[in-house]
Amino acid sequence: MRFRNVTQRKKYTTTISFGLLLLAAMVSPAGYAAEKDAMTLRLGGCGGVYFYASVGELWVEVEKQDLNIRGNKTHLRALLFAPDRSVVDEAWIGDDGRAARSGPGPVQRALLRTTVERPGVYGLNITVTEDRYGENVSWGFKSNCPRFLIETSRGHKDARHEEPIVLRNTGRQGDVGFMPPARAFSIDVSGLAKGVDGLPVYDADGKKMMTLAVSAEGKARHDFDADKSRRAKLWRLHLNDAQAVINIDGVTRWQRGEAWEDISLWTPDLSSWFAFHQNRWLLTPYSRKVYADAASAGRVNFALHNNSPAPKRVKLSLEFDGDAAWPAELPNTEVELKANSSAQVPLEYRVPSKGDEWKCYVRATALDETGFSTWSSVTLRRGVAPAMSPLKVPVKLEPYRHENEQFGYLPEYPLDNQVYFDMKNRPFVVSGDGVLALRGGAWVKTAKAHRGDTDRVIPILPLGTKIAFDRDNDVYLLGRDGSSTVLLCSADQGATFTAWPVPGSGNFDIEQFSGHNIINGPPPVARFHQTASNPKLIWRRINDLDLILPAKKPDGSIVMGEAQAISKKCIGLSAHSGIPSTIVSREDKVHITWGEATLPEAKAPGVPTFVATYNRSAGQLGSPALVGYGPPANDVHNSPCITIDSKGYLHVLIGTHGRAFKSQIQSRFYPLHVRDTTGNVCWLSQKSY
Repeated sequence: MRFRNVTQRKKYTTTISFGLLLLAAMVSPAGYAAEKDAMTLRLGGCGGVYFYASVGELWVEVEKQDLNIRGNKTHLRALLFAPDRSVVDEAWIGDDGRAARSGPGPVQRALLRTTVERPGVYGLNITVTEDRYGENVSWGFKSNCPRFLIETSRGHKDARHEEPIVLRNTGRQGDVGFMPPARAFSIDVSGLAKGVDGLPVYDADGKKMMTLAVSAEGKARHDFDADKSRRAKLWRLHLNDAQAVINIDGVTRWQRGEAWEDISLWTPDLSSWFAFHQNRWLLTPYSRKVYADAASAGRVNFALHNNSPAPKRVKLSLEFDGDAAWPAELPNTEVELKANSSAQVPLEYRVPSKGDEWKCYVRATALDETGFSTWSSVTLRRGVAPAMSPLKVPVKLEPYRHENEQFGYLPEYPLDNQVYFDMKNRPFVVSGDGVLALRGGAWVKTAKAHRGDTDRVIPILPLGTKIAFDRDNDVYLLGRDGSSTVLLCSADQGATFTAWPVPGSGNFDIEQFSGHNIINGPPPVARFHQTASNPKLIWRRINDLDLILPAKKPDGSIVMGEAQAISKKCIGLSAHSGIPSTIVSREDKVHITWGEATLPEAKAPGVPTFVATYNRSAGQLGSPALVGYGPPANDVHNSPCITIDSKGYLHVLIGTHGRAFKSQIQSRFYPLHVRDTTGNVCWLSQKSY
C-alpha cells in the first residue's frame, strides 16, 4: 500500500514511528531503512531540491511541521518530477488541524519514489497552501540520492528579489554550502540562538577562511573583498546551532546581470554538490508533444544554452525505449557554444506507417570536466492535436501540465508577447528588440527605425507591449531612444518605422483597440510623471497625469499636441498587472481613466477611480467623474481599465487586485446602484453620448 498523504496514512497507523516502519518496508534494503533515523535539516520558506540521479531507484522522504503561528491552513504538496518535467510521484501532507498560536505541531512525513531509467536532473517541488512564503511551516527531506542541491524559493513579493535561507534546527549543528561570487560580497545572518559566539567559514578543503563575529542581538555580518581566485570554488558556513536566517550575495540576493542571478542554490553537505549552475537550462524545452499525419515528416526545435562564462561543447544523442526505435534523427550531434550563448538544434522525424504513438529522448552532455548530462523527451502521436478542436471546459491547470503537454498546442507564431491584429486581420507582436509581423507567410522582424526629427537610424527598443492601428491602418507603438520616449509609426504594415519624440519623462501608455474604438490618426498618449512616494507605503505613488494628443501632418510627420493636465494625484500605472487600457476614443471624444492616491489617515475604501473626457473639437476637458473605489487603497496595482461598446457605453473595470471581481453597472445620467449577491455595490459602465 502506498500512502498518498498523511491524512490517509492516519487511517492505518497509530504512531509516526509505526508509519515509518511501513514506509521502510516499501523501499529497497540499504536505502531508506538505513537512513530513516538520520537528522533532517528543517527549513523555512518553500522551493525544492534538484537531484542528479543515477539509474536505479530514487526515493525522497519529505517531512513537515506546522508552526501554527497563524490560523491559515497549511497543506503541503510535494511533486517529484523527471528531467522532462513529467510528474513521477506526488504526495500531500495536510494541515495538522491545530489552532492558531498553539505552537509547533507533530512532524508528518510522506514518501515519494520512482525508478530512474535514464540519468539526469530530477526535482522535488514544495508548495504550501495559504503560505507562499513558507512562514508558518518547517519542512525537510531525506533521499538516497547522494548528489543534490536545494533551491530556496518563495512566491512573488513586492520588494527586491531575495531568497533567504531559513534554518529551524535549534540545538543541532548544520552547514550551508554555497558557491561564493568572485566579486565583493557580504554574508548576513540573523535570528541566531543565544550563546552562539562565532560562525566559521571554510573552503572546500576544510581550511578555515575566517569566523564571523556574532553580536549580542544574535546577528553576524562580514564583507568580503573581490577575489577571482575563488571563482567556481565552494565554501561552507558552519553553525553549531542551526537556527538562523542567512543572506549571501550571489546566492540569496543578486546584482543585475551577474552570472548566477536569481539562482538560489545551496546544500547542507558539500559532497552533494554537482555542476548545476553552469548547466542549468542546458537543453530546452524539457518536453514536446507533436501530432502529425501518417507518413508525414517534420522537425522539433530545441535550444542549447551555455549558462557559463566559458565556451562549451555539447554532445547530442538520441535514446529510445528498449528496441522501439523509429525514424527520428539529430542532424547535429555536437555543438560549440560561446559563453552565455544559445543555439537551436533540430530533431527531424517521419511518422511511421504502423502504430499511434512513439517516444524518444534527446540527451545533451557537456564535454567538459563536469560531464553533466540530462535529457528532454519527444512524444509523437498520429492524428490531430486536441488544440485544433474546441476544448472541453473548464480547462484543468496542473503543475508541469502546460498547453503542449495537455493539448499538443505547438504554435508556429512568436510567443514573445500578446498578438495584435490590424484592420485587415494581419498579426503583429512586440519583441524585446523590434516588431514582428507576418509577411509573405513568414514572421519578419523590423529592428531599426528613422528618427523623424533628426533622420538618425535608431534601434527599436519597445516601451511596453501594446501595438495600435489607426483608421488608415498605420501601425504605432511606444519605444525608447536613450533617455527619451518616442512614438514609432509605420505606414507600410511594419516594414519600416519612423520615430517621433514624445515630450516629458516618466511612464507612458497609448490607446489600443479594446472594443469599439477606432483611432483617427496617431493614438492618444497618457504620461505618468511621479512627483512623490512614501517609503512606509511603497505602493502609494503620486503622479502628474497628462494627456497628449499627437497629430499627423499632410507630409506624414507627427507632432505632439500640448499636454492636457488630467490629475496631480494620479497613483500611477501598473501596466504589468493585466496590461490595462487607459484610453478609449471615438470621433472627437477621448476618454481617459485613472486611480488616485489618498491620504493614509482618510482610510479610503480603495483607490478612487475617475474618468474624464476631452473634446477635441471644443478643445475642452470635462470634469472628472468618480466611478468607484478599487481596494486596497493607495496601491498602484489598482490601475483601472476602460473600453467602449457599440452603443457608446464606457465600461470601466476597477478593484481587481487580489480581490474577487464583482460585476458593476452605472448610468452617467441616472445613477443606478446594483448590488450583487454578497451585497457589494458595483459599477461598470456609463453612457458617453
